[in-house]
Amino acid sequence: MAQMIIDTGNHIAGYACRAARADVIAAYPITPQSPVVEQIADFVEKGEMDAKYIRVESEHSAMAACIGAAAAGARTFTATSAHGLALMHEMLHWASAARLPIVMSVVNRAMGPGWNIWADFSDSLSQRDTGWIQFYCADNQEIFDTIIQSYRLCEDKQVMMPAMVCHEGLILSHTSMPVDIPNQKDVDSFLPPYNPPWILDVNEPVTHGSLIYPEWYMEFRYFMYEAMEKARKLIPKIDKEYGEKFGREYGGHLERYRCEDADLVLLSMGTIGSEAKIAVDRLRNRGLKVGAARVRVFRPFPKEQIQNLAESARMLGVIDRQVSYGMEGPLFTEVKASLYHREDAPLMTGFIAGLGGRDVTFLDIETITDKALKYLKTGRVEKEIEWIGLKR
Repeated sequence: MAQMIIDTGNHIAGYACRAARADVIAAYPITPQSPVVEQIADFVEKGEMDAKYIRVESEHSAMAACIGAAAAGARTFTATSAHGLALMHEMLHWASAARLPIVMSVVNRAMGPGWNIWADFSDSLSQRDTGWIQFYCADNQEIFDTIIQSYRLCEDKQVMMPAMVCHEGLILSHTSMPVDIPNQKDVDSFLPPYNPPWILDVNEPVTHGSLIYPEWYMEFRYFMYEAMEKARKLIPKIDKEYGEKFGREYGGHLERYRCEDADLVLLSMGTIGSEAKIAVDRLRNRGLKVGAARVRVFRPFPKEQIQNLAESARMLGVIDRQVSYGMEGPLFTEVKASLYHREDAPLMTGFIAGLGGRDVTFLDIETITDKALKYLKTGRVEKEIEWIGLKR
């Protein structure tokens, strides 16, 4: 294993694709994702990666190419951002319903207009019901490790579902960090070659993606639901096995930080979860019992882990880098839904922050904490949703 500084989080996604020995890569550029597929193109051009590199005319076509290649038995990879992901929408449903274990790097970027190339989760969370497993990374090392883990998970015959590995545009995509690149032989022992349960083969024809009458459509959708439940159980096992082999694991679904005795736990996703650790350390120095939990997997949602957090915490403060218009932050909604049946559920409040790449610093998180602790002190939440840092 060698530690190196890879130019960007985007490039480390390309290194992970190479380490996973992807057979087919479908490429179409979009800011801030383009360097992912550019890095892979460089590997293929130099003969450092034995793969078919397909340049397509749109993101819709990129996913269509991955679907065809995966159905023919290839390990496939692509990457996109924002409006490119939105253009794929129809084919995202196709990939999951066809039970194809495609892995895609999603470099999170805000949706326009107004046009914005910076990060929030409006692109990927808009696709949360397409049947894709969704991971959210907090640093460049996790991008690499999660792409490898995703192939292992998605290609498990109990699962056979696609996955998005999400990282925030510019915050991670264009930032350099030290990254441990495992020995290829070790990666190969953790991630064996793809062995599909079926393939499109003219010599052994199968029916694939055909018309389904009402008598059976619900059953096929139940199989997808069941596969997600199996993925839920496998995610922590695969993460733990990866940790035993490579020395790094991420808590499975949920990364916890100083939560054991916390009265208030701050929940977030992505890089806000890293920033929250700095805030928690500072708040602990003030004598405040505050912890942080980072939701690493949004689909399947870690409801059991959220319930475990609520066993000891008196209050949950949820920070969303996205808003569901007419409701609230999606993470806040899911957290509340996970606890709806508990009569002794902790107090909960939600915060909208960091849209369109707005910085969310440890100082902002301390401000969020002070607001939440006021509610905890009175035992009543006065404002269930609050936008942080708005310019009036």
